Amino acid sequence: MKKNATVMAVIVAIVLFGFGAGYFANSPDTSTGKVESITIGLASSAPAYTPIYIAQSQGFFAGNGLNVTIREYDSGQDAIKGMLNGEVDIAGGTEGGIIGSALNKRKFKVFSTIDKNQGFYLTGRKDRGIEDILDLNGKRVGVTLGGIGEFYLGRFLELHRLKIHDISLVNVKPPSTMDAITGGDVDAVVVHQPYSHNIRERLGANGITWQVQSSQPIYTIVITRSDWISGHPKLVIQFLNALAQAEGFILNHPAEAKATVQKLLNYDDAFVAENWHEHQFSLSLDQSLVLAMEDEARWMINNNLTSEKQVPDFLDYIYLDGLEKIKPESVNIIR
Repeated sequence: MKKNATVMAVIVAIVLFGFGAGYFANSPDTSTGKVESITIGLASSAPAYTPIYIAQSQGFFAGNGLNVTIREYDSGQDAIKGMLNGEVDIAGGTEGGIIGSALNKRKFKVFSTIDKNQGFYLTGRKDRGIEDILDLNGKRVGVTLGGIGEFYLGRFLELHRLKIHDISLVNVKPPSTMDAITGGDVDAVVVHQPYSHNIRERLGANGITWQVQSSQPIYTIVITRSDWISGHPKLVIQFLNALAQAEGFILNHPAEAKATVQKLLNYDDAFVAENWHEHQFSLSLDQSLVLAMEDEARWMINNNLTSEKQVPDFLDYIYLDGLEKIKPESVNIIR
């Protein structure tokens, strides 16, 4: 009987902590026994947040002493604004979503990338005369202004001999893109998955689609206010520890991870089959993230989208201590 109890204890320990165990050699003990509550804001239905959804559904947050409440927003940009305004403790977003805040000298810290993906697409209506990229000249294009989609659209146009000012930009949040393009308010939209997939399915032969990132990945990041992170360094460790376990789970159990997220976010089989390979779910803080933010800030300055004229020092907006304790080999930022 005693032997069976010991075996059961080992099984429970494996279930709770085994996935991603490779990261625990450098991880501090986070089992304080006290449960802390935190809130995180995410764009609704975005597959890039898979590590967070897995950490929640598999009990990794709870196993690290966290009671995590997820609040959904229409876009990552809105989630970041919510975080900066104190509505949530942490936000999930993209590197492009924080450029404007850095240029406006808001105080925040990026403490990890959780995904790199190729999920932004431009879809136009053929019955509005869009058969080629140059046909976008003069057209109304829906995109979330101030977000990473606007940057990708601008860079995509420049690579095809157009400028962002050659089109009419319409501010459309991701959940509204379907109605905007099918209702005729815009001629084309730039939006991330799963909205892009759904729009292409709806338009069918009347739609034409391009991938607009030009092989530059989106960095899905977790961000918080500078004052929050300075007051809660242990919670950051616990949060990242849970995400490291989620990363291990996704790596070792991809079919179960896909099925979990598909059910949680109500994805269809076709979308999951198409989209999963676009993602690299991994905790990291890379020099390439800094370079991407500098590139996007220069683009905003050169296109007069900000009154600022200097690219910020983005090292001031990155918090390294947490990830260096959890997964030090994934921190590759030059200081």
